[in-house]
Amino acid sequence: MVNPRGSVDGASIVTPHDAQRLRQACPDLDNWPNSWSYDQPDLAVGQRIIEVLIPFLLDLLNQGLARQTVRRHRDNLWALGGELVRRRYEDDDLARMDVSDALEQLMQGDGGPFMGSRISEAEQDSLDATCRKLRRFLSASSGPVGLPKSTHK
Repeated sequence: MVNPRGSVDGASIVTPHDAQRLRQACPDLDNWPNSWSYDQPDLAVGQRIIEVLIPFLLDLLNQGLARQTVRRHRDNLWALGGELVRRRYEDDDLARMDVSDALEQLMQGDGGPFMGSRISEAEQDSLDATCRKLRRFLSASSGPVGLPKSTHK
């Protein structure tokens, strides 16, 4: 989780100033893994999802977007993380993938995962837009290889 010193699980990845900005924009970010969790192992998966999303969240904040726009993207990222954790229970192949590969799998095509009747068409369109933006960010951040790889499953 993001602590006051700007670390995530002891690995310094954000400055204290950025950690404060994240806490302001996403006050419940530290609780996301708990909110997605069905079982104890989901917490580690959730934490890895957060580690992948934090640079994107910071980039959104650095763009000077309207508060409502940042909030919409934040809410969509929370939904994406929850959907990844949920689908890992339904798809053994997805469950065996590294979190980065699993996110890439969910964001294939022109948007995000299809959420069906659980969200409205407008909410699906919004999620798709956030996922397209996230894919572009991750592709630009890591070059032609795609999402950054993790040693965590």
